[in-house]
Amino acid sequence: MAITRLPSAGFSITIRIAVPADASSIGRLTTSVGEAGAIVTALDVVDSDPTHVLVDLTCDTADASHADQVVDALTALDGVDVRKVSDRTFLLHLGGKIEVSSKVALRNRDELSRAYTPGVARVCMAIAENPADARRLTIKRNTVAVVSDGSAVLGLGNLGPAASLPVMEGKAALFKRFGGVDAWPVVLDTQDTDEIVQIVKAIAPAYGGINLEDIAAPRCFEIEARLREALDIPVFHDDQHGTAICVLAALTNALRVVGKQLADVRVVVSGAGAAGTAIMKLLLRQGVGDIIAYDRQGALHRGQTGLNPAWQWLAENTNKENYSGDLAGAVRGADVFIGVSAPNLLTGDDIATMAKDSIVFALANPDPEVDPREARKHAAVVATGRSDQPNQINNVLAFPGVFRGMLDAHAEEFTEEMAIAAARAIADVVGEDKINPTVIVPSVFDARVSPAVAAAVRAAAQNPTPAPAADPGPADLPEIAAEASATP
Repeated sequence: MAITRLPSAGFSITIRIAVPADASSIGRLTTSVGEAGAIVTALDVVDSDPTHVLVDLTCDTADASHADQVVDALTALDGVDVRKVSDRTFLLHLGGKIEVSSKVALRNRDELSRAYTPGVARVCMAIAENPADARRLTIKRNTVAVVSDGSAVLGLGNLGPAASLPVMEGKAALFKRFGGVDAWPVVLDTQDTDEIVQIVKAIAPAYGGINLEDIAAPRCFEIEARLREALDIPVFHDDQHGTAICVLAALTNALRVVGKQLADVRVVVSGAGAAGTAIMKLLLRQGVGDIIAYDRQGALHRGQTGLNPAWQWLAENTNKENYSGDLAGAVRGADVFIGVSAPNLLTGDDIATMAKDSIVFALANPDPEVDPREARKHAAVVATGRSDQPNQINNVLAFPGVFRGMLDAHAEEFTEEMAIAAARAIADVVGEDKINPTVIVPSVFDARVSPAVAAAVRAAAQNPTPAPAADPGPADLPEIAAEASATP
């Protein structure tokens, strides 16, 4: 079940090369890169003289070792002198990706006196008399803390707070770019649940919302629940709720493509960790026909022993036929597969056993649960988490707009009604007349997405009426605050 990794901009390199000044030299470079399995994205002439040409060749590779192979192939060419290799991802991160800039000019004593002392004292007193004014008169109105302890960084594991910082910086940059939200990384040098809760409670006065990020289960569930109870600002765990919103949006349109109803389909979810659990809870609320949850203990089913409380609840509230076999058997006859787990768990032959007009969301990154090229031979709709494949399901479709809407509404909590409203807004941006098997979600660069999500969330916050399910589902799904793993 080995998968050939696809070149990606995440492993883009620029190679400075001197070649002889003849008609065939540059052609030999691009041919060599192509034969090595990389993709040339740019070739620029930097300098030249009567005998040599200096060029910068930029190409996408599959990973660091593949990049080395491309360089070795170029070095082996006659007359080619590789001068320098630059990793474009590391270059982008030099010095960090975000900065603070002032919204007000400080050009003279007059402006300084109003922005700072003595004028600022009047604003401080106003807030002391009416603390709610902090949302109106300070950065709290538009600022989110991106909080992580570095215990579950991307799919890389427990890397700690310093190593998590590039991800949190990127998150903050996405907040600003797509939602106009000022976000700041808060990486904590502790993985103690009580300490994390206390620290976030202590810093909360400066923020209008808390975005929890890359915190491992089971602590992420408890931390979120306790902070939601303690704070009067929204607490949102993007690994859970952002993923669930985007999957529901994508599934809404995928079902439209194949002409099926949510209430009639059987869904298999690989990975019953933070993301998988949130996805399943949201689908159950919306009245999905049936779900089989699969994780390291196998298909979760009634009568199974050794389950933690989260998995026990799933076992009791999903899997109507009490299936207890392997993942390949679970997908046999299923309408939908959703993977938020690990790479290369299924083959194209496994997808061939699914129901007619099947839907496959293989979201493990960078390598999905099944090779999307193989899945597309059998499934009607295929989506991944990769930016170089059609139908990228990416949380950036959700969280900037969700926070924009909550901040605008001065919301005090994130609710399930907001999640459902956001998912519907994302799905509707595509438009029923535009969807097809390769377009079930809008582009992350579609300028309509964040405003539509923000408007939907703002309306849900201001008119908190329960959103109707597609079909009556469980009346009260409890908050799950126990261990669950994202890796089968």
